[in-house]
This record gives sequence, structure tokens and C-alpha cells, in this order.
Amino acid sequence: SMAGPAMQQPSFLLANLKIDSTTKPFLQCCQELVKIIDDYPAKELHLIFPWLVESVFGSLDGVIVGWNLRFLQACSNQYNIVMDFLNPSGPMMKLVYKLQAEDYKYEIPVSFLPGPVKVSIQEGVLPDCPLLNNKLHFPLSGLQTLSLALNPFEYYMFMFASSLITPKNYSLGQHVSSLDSAYFVLVDTYLKYFLPTEGSVPPSPFTNKRGSVSPPAPRAPSVPFAGYGTHSTSLLKRHISHQPSVTADPAAQEIWRSEALLQVFVEMWLHHYSLEMYQKLQSPQVKLALLQYRLSMSSMPCQPLTTPGSGTLDTYQEPFTPTEEHVLVVRLLVKHLHAFSCSLKPEQVSSSAHSHTSPLEELKRVVVHRFVQQKLYVFLQHCFGHWPLDASFRVVLETWLSYIQPWRYTGEKTNPQTDQNKGVPEKWSLFVQENLLMYTKLFQGFLNRVVRTDLVNVKNALMVFRVAKVFAQPNLSEMIQKGEQLFLEPEHVLHHRQHRCFLSPGHGGSFLSARQPVVTDRVFRVKSHVYGLEGQDCQYKQMFGTELRGTVLKLIQIIDQARQTAKKISDQSAEVAANNSFMSWFGMGSPDLNYTFNGGEVDDTGACVKTHEFLERSLDYLCQIFRLNAGQLSQLMATLGSGQDDGNSKQLPDSVQGEKGLILTDLGRMQVINGLRRFEIEYQGDPELQPIRSYENAILVRLFFKISSLVNERFGGHMDALCSRSDFLGQLGRHYLASPEAAADGRSPETRVTAERNRRPRLSLRMLASYRTLLMLLLLYLFGALFSSGPMSSTLLILTGGFLYGLLSCPVWR
Repeated sequence: SMAGPAMQQPSFLLANLKIDSTTKPFLQCCQELVKIIDDYPAKELHLIFPWLVESVFGSLDGVIVGWNLRFLQACSNQYNIVMDFLNPSGPMMKLVYKLQAEDYKYEIPVSFLPGPVKVSIQEGVLPDCPLLNNKLHFPLSGLQTLSLALNPFEYYMFMFASSLITPKNYSLGQHVSSLDSAYFVLVDTYLKYFLPTEGSVPPSPFTNKRGSVSPPAPRAPSVPFAGYGTHSTSLLKRHISHQPSVTADPAAQEIWRSEALLQVFVEMWLHHYSLEMYQKLQSPQVKLALLQYRLSMSSMPCQPLTTPGSGTLDTYQEPFTPTEEHVLVVRLLVKHLHAFSCSLKPEQVSSSAHSHTSPLEELKRVVVHRFVQQKLYVFLQHCFGHWPLDASFRVVLETWLSYIQPWRYTGEKTNPQTDQNKGVPEKWSLFVQENLLMYTKLFQGFLNRVVRTDLVNVKNALMVFRVAKVFAQPNLSEMIQKGEQLFLEPEHVLHHRQHRCFLSPGHGGSFLSARQPVVTDRVFRVKSHVYGLEGQDCQYKQMFGTELRGTVLKLIQIIDQARQTAKKISDQSAEVAANNSFMSWFGMGSPDLNYTFNGGEVDDTGACVKTHEFLERSLDYLCQIFRLNAGQLSQLMATLGSGQDDGNSKQLPDSVQGEKGLILTDLGRMQVINGLRRFEIEYQGDPELQPIRSYENAILVRLFFKISSLVNERFGGHMDALCSRSDFLGQLGRHYLASPEAAADGRSPETRVTAERNRRPRLSLRMLASYRTLLMLLLLYLFGALFSSGPMSSTLLILTGGFLYGLLSCPVWR
């Protein structure tokens, strides 16, 4: 049992908690923790806080698993206990606020930050990351052991966010979490509490000695990023350690927790991509600081020793692949931020007098553009390029479609059918233009995936249908095209030459500090967006340009081919199902339920739609998006039809002859993927060594193989001499001894080496091991017994009949 606060030392408190966590029931441990949080002062709770957070969320290195929130389902007995304890108004958050009022700090090693940020810091460059502002702690041992000093709220949220992406040693048998897991529900709960669509964030129940909980101090925008190599360490230390603290601004007091939570979630979940992409997104100041740092290091007489390939900007490549669960949580974040932003009051949207708006309303105005846009774009682009070409890509697709349709989260009750006809309201044109690459570049990435995907698969066809339907919404394609026109405006349109260095949306710490000047010129907005994400040397490919139009026409051909194949399969499965239903009356139906082809999937309206129907609708939507009329489409299909093989499915796919056999062309790959043509797959090795079939007796196959091998080894020379003769005996020997599989028939892409193999004459007894042959012999012996013929006589008659049959079928008579 636990002693009272006055009787027990803090070290004993932590030791007892560790013992109790392994010996007492979970419910009792939580009840005692609630009592401790209420009774003990912050000075003593400060010592147990890191251990308690690790016990809940697991350690950053994955050794400690924690409470398994990602696998804790609502049906579990512990679910309600955990949710009550970790609720935003629960005991754990009460502990966080109690420590927050005393200004305690907790360290997180930089080595546990996302890869690009970690390596950048270790190389001596402060990244453009608001979470790091004024929080880097410099140890005496050097840059490799840097750590972040976070306040209790930031530390708690950092550990919570990290538990999603930290690999953990889970016990075997645990299943992948679903959307009702404790972790997923907690993310949703925290977002709704700290980023509310209605009302304001509830105040903290505790305050510090000054009567307020100060938010993190933002970086001064006038101070550029500084490299901290040997010559510039002291400068950065002064900048970070001695920057004047921000006054207790009531506006910052209201929303600092909202901003801290958002920064942690975005940095931890969306900051995982290749370093090449990371460097491209850095501001010019960062690139200059990196160059200065490298020059200063190269000018030193004695450079520090570094292990090649470990933690250097040139060699680093993060081996990060998001999981489906990770992407699902990111989609939840995107959907809530859209709902949060769309809850902005109409008068606040149109009003230019920002001084009269509340801090929460101001956050709603800029949250998507300032915090999420840049990193989500790179995250999605990484997923589009690295995700496997299978149906699991649906989670990435839906995340993308959620972001580019903010009008779905306005809170208004809509009917999907009427919504599709109504189109996108004009007020969203600015959002489309300021997120142009989200529509155009990612659409091109999706096209590159689709042309390499099996569209006969109903799940892949559904993804094409979803994207085509979204982009076919009235007004949307016009808005995208208008955005491209604005971007392609000549440079002289920009009358603000001093702003040629376009700003990226991630700059600055708090959005309340040094707001970027409001630029009403939409040309500048679009150019700033594109150059900020792709770099000022980017080569922009138009979505409605001639180059992409050719890819779209190719996709339409692929979709039509897949549609025809899916329709043929669907018709055949319907015939099979009808025959089975008829034959089932006589008890002769096929017992294999998988024999029929189930090509149905539920669409947006909840109706079951077959593959070819999805593809037909996709064709219609693509024609609407790219303005293809019926005449152009029919001409395209006629061209496609002339190049097809008119149902000759036995024709080989398009290929070229290489040194080791046939090599598929791009057209051949498309034909194979969509089931239009195929290779006849058959065994090309030694017929005697092929795997034992289900219709063969395994013991007899092995026995006859040994017998035939002995005969061939002993009389192989005589067989060669016999088959090499040109007379009647030679013809007869080649008929009985030559392997019929040795002759290549050209139906399969076998190699030349394989074609020349196994052509020597030999005796093969394998056919005698077939159950069919054994049954025929048994019937012949029974037939002989009916006529009073003994086994020897029957054997002699069978051998004579076999010899005469071979003699008559010998090529010499033809």
C-alpha cells in the first residue's frame, strides 16, 4: 500500500509504483494513480511523470510497449478505464497541467526526431521546424547528443504522437488495430477538444506563479537560420538561449495548447520523407547556412572524424514507409482540420480587420495553409511513389481526396447525389489555386500508378472511379485550369520585385508572430505555392497540357480494355452461376463457391457495383474532366479495336526476342495485366523430373524412374545408335524412345538452352504410374478374365496391342 504524501520520499514513491504496476490489477493501479495525482505536490509528481508516460505510451526505442493503445479495442475490459484516465479532462491531463504550472522541462534526445530533422541538426543546421524553437539543449559532449527541452504538455503529446510510428516488440497473435482502437479514438478526442469547431478551448485548471501558463516563445522572424559549425555555435546559442521571452499575451494564452498539439502531430506524422525532398523544401536561408557551414568545416586544418554514411546530409536516406494505420490517423487529422477551418464564422472570413477576431478564429483561418499543406504534400507524394501497387493504396487515396475536398467538411448535411450535380462553390477557387500542386501533381502521380495496375481487379477499378468522380465535379476542373493559367502568367505581372524570393508556408514559429504580409495578387499566391513546394527551378507539367493529355488517352484505352475483359468475366461467371443453380436441382452443382467470379464492390451510395460498371463510369467522368466528346472517344476506341487480336486469347503478348528468351514490351505488360493475352505456362524442364501430379502414384513414379534410369544408363548407347538409323527400325525407335515434350512448340517464352535440352532418346515408364493407365490395365485384365484368359496371356495381348498401335501411328506410314 502507498504511504501518505508527508511520510514518503519521492524516490520511494516511484519505486513503489514500479512494483505495483507488475503485481497489482490494472484497475487498482489506475485508481491509486488518480489518488496520487490529486494528493501529491508537483515537486514529487515531477519525478514519476516520465516513467508514467512511458508506461502508457511505450518508450521511444520501442523496448517498453506500454498499454498497447493501438491494439486496445472497445470490447476489452480495460478500454473504458484507459479512456477515462487519458481523457482531455481526466487524471493524466490533470497531472500535465499541474506540472505545467511549475515550468518543469523534460528532455527528448534529438536522435528520436524524424530522420531529416535529426540529421540536419546533427550536421549543424537548425531546421525550419517550429517545434524546435528555443528548445534545443546543448550538452558538453557535442552535437550528436543534443536533446529537446519540452514542457509537460509538449512532452506528453510528443510521446503520444511517437507511439504511432515507433516500432514495438508486440507479442505474437496481436491483430492490426482498427478505427475503433483506443489510440484512434484518443486522437479524435484530443483534436476535438484542443481544436474545437464550436466554442473555445477549456482553460487549464492550474496556473503558475505569474497567474498564467506561458506559451512557447516563437522565433524572432528577423533572425535568419544559422549554421552552427565550429565558428557559429556561440551565435546560435545566444539566439536560442538568450532570446527575450514573450510576454503573457492573452491571445497566446488561449490557443497555445492547440498550436502545440498541432505542431507535434504534424512534425511527427508528416515529417518522414527522403532527405533530398527535405533539402528542396528548405528556405534559401537554410541552404545558405548549410553552404556556409560546409565551407567553414572544409577550411579547418583538422576536421572532426565522422563515419562515412552515418548521419551525413550527402549519404542519408530515410528507410521510412508509412503503415496503413499511420495514414488512417493522418486522414483523421486532415478531416478534422478541414472541419475546424470550415467552422470559421462567415463574417470573420470576409472581414479584413483581424484585430477584432479571437485567436482561435485566427488559427482557423490559417491552420491548413500554414501548418499542414507543405508537409502533407510531400508525405502524399512519397506515398504515391513508394506504396505497393495493390488495393491497400486506398487509404492513401482517401487521405488525398479528403484534403482536396474541404467543402465536404463544412458541417452542412449534403446528399452525395445532389452534391455531385451541384458542383464546387465558387468560394473555394482560392483554396484550389493555393493548393494547385495537390490537384495537378498528385493527379499525375496517380495516373502513373494506374497505368501499371490491374484494373480488372474491382478494388483497383473502384479507386479509379473515386478519383474520376471527384475531379469531375462541376466547376472543379475549371478552377484547376484557372490556377494553371495564373501560374503560367509572365513574370512581369508581379509588380513586387522585392518578393521574388517566394515564401514557403512553414516559416515562423507561432502564427501570431510576424504574420506574412497579406498579398491579394492571386498570381503571386499560386507562384508562391508552386515555387515553395517544388523549388524555383521546377519544371511544371500542366494537368490540361498536351503532354499529360496523351497519358490520359492511354489510360482511357487501358480502362476500356479492362472493361471489356471484366465484362467478359462477369458474363462467364453469370453463366456458371446459372448452370450451377440448374444442376443443383439434381445434386450435381459445383461445390466450389469460389468458382464464380465476384466482381462487386460498394460505391459511394451503398449500392453494389461490378467492375465493368465502375470502369464505364470512370470513362464518362474522364471525358467530362478533359472535355472529350463522343466522336473523339469512339475514334479512340476504334483505333484500339484495330490493334486488338479479335478475341484470339492464344496469341502471345507483345514481346521482343532477347538473349535469354522473350522480353515483354510496355504494350505486352498492359496486355498481361488486363488479361488480354497470356503466355501458356507449362513445364519446360526434364519431363522425368517434373513434380509428381495428383493423378499419379508417388511410389510407382519413383520406382519406374529408377528402373528406366538403370535401363537408359546401361543401354543408352544402343538407343542412340538405333534412333540414328534412317530405316524403318530407326523410325520405330524414335517413336518409342524420343521424348515428345522435347520439341518446342513456340507457345511459351522458353530459352534456347531449355529448347536444346533433353533431346536424347531414352525409355520412359512414368505413364505407367498414372491412375488412368492403371485403371485401363485393370479393366483390360478384367475383360480378359471374362474370356478365361490368364494373367500371362492378358499381358502378352496388351503388349502386342500396344506394339501394333505404335507401329500404325509411326511416321513411316504417313
